[in-house]
Amino acid sequence: MAEQTFRTLMRTTDVIVTALFSPAAVVAIGLADLYARFPLRIGLGLGGGAIALSSQDTGSGSTANRDEAITQALLMGILAGIPFALFGLFFGEWAISILGASDRVAQLGGQYLALIFATAPARHVALIGARSLQGTGDTRTPMYINVFANALNISGTVVLGLGLFGFPELRVVGVGVATAAANVVTASLLLLAMWSSWSDASFARPRDLVIARQLVEVSTPRIAEGFVATLAEFPFNSLLLGFGTAVNAGFQIGRRMYQQVTGPLSRGYSVAASVVVGQALGDADPDRARFEGWAVAALGVVTVGVVGVLLVVGAGWFVRLFSDDPETVYYATNFARVYGLSGAVLAVFVALSGALQGASETRTPFLARASGMLGFFLGVSWLVGEVLGYGPVGAYLGIGLSYLWMALVVAWSFRRSDWASRAARMMDERGSVADG
Repeated sequence: MAEQTFRTLMRTTDVIVTALFSPAAVVAIGLADLYARFPLRIGLGLGGGAIALSSQDTGSGSTANRDEAITQALLMGILAGIPFALFGLFFGEWAISILGASDRVAQLGGQYLALIFATAPARHVALIGARSLQGTGDTRTPMYINVFANALNISGTVVLGLGLFGFPELRVVGVGVATAAANVVTASLLLLAMWSSWSDASFARPRDLVIARQLVEVSTPRIAEGFVATLAEFPFNSLLLGFGTAVNAGFQIGRRMYQQVTGPLSRGYSVAASVVVGQALGDADPDRARFEGWAVAALGVVTVGVVGVLLVVGAGWFVRLFSDDPETVYYATNFARVYGLSGAVLAVFVALSGALQGASETRTPFLARASGMLGFFLGVSWLVGEVLGYGPVGAYLGIGLSYLWMALVVAWSFRRSDWASRAARMMDERGSVADG
């Protein structure tokens, strides 16, 4: 959670700094971030496969299989990042403009996107490496590295974006440079930790095709889940832009507020659930795995739910840290309150998705998110907001219903489906047995 707090604080700083430039700069960063989620989703997907196999093999004592799974996942991530680097270099501005952005927004967003995509391979390594170590039970090393790198990122954003201490005022470009540099630093330090004796995990020569196949089998639904969520946000953002730039800027700020105060908790619970469930299954104890999955979800409801209520109460005050434009503040406050009210159910979805991921079951979370994003987040928002003419109210309703639906689907699956047998079968296939 500490690691995620600093990562989220870095993105919040980006929004605060760019808001000092103009609402157009906020929209440019927000639209570019839509594309930046594609490499993020691939990194998280491969990281999901890595944490599943890493936690199970740690629980069973099969360290050789664990190290090979980690190495293969890292190599896949590096290769998958290269096309993004090329896309950002040649098509960055075009990619922003096709969303309906103005020429100025497209120019700013294209510059930022080119810088972020240039380090996509490093971003993949950072995500996969962190989750690989977390799967072994080591959540401190990724925290130390990410806190250090994100502190550099925050400092770089402020100094380069605003031109302080004699540095040039690079504005949006400076924000992008700081983020790209942090990606490289994070990846390098994580690789160094695994190469040295600092961590239990290490590298191994990739040889076992069964491990590679299982990584792909577990990671693909996670990647698809992320892609569906990201793709749904393109028309969603275009819908909001149709209601006005202030509405879209308010959405970007309101969601950023929510992600800053509740996102680190939810993501921390997701990782914790993956680790404890995966290691319990590796130790051939499915009953413990089931109990701990529900326990993490319950803890998420209590803590994230309380923070969400506080966000609802204090949204109007917090929003003014990001913008003083009255119209933007109005919509940002409304979006922040919607996200705050949805905090508890989102915690259930994220925690139980993490638990299922630890059991190598990533298909149900994919179905839950795909149906929630397409049917409610996008579908209800468009129907109520555009067709029925209620404007941003449709978006508020679509966001809340999508998270409720996703939580219900994964809760049903965690209770009713036979995910423990699936994990046992996959461990048997790759030779990871509980007696080591």
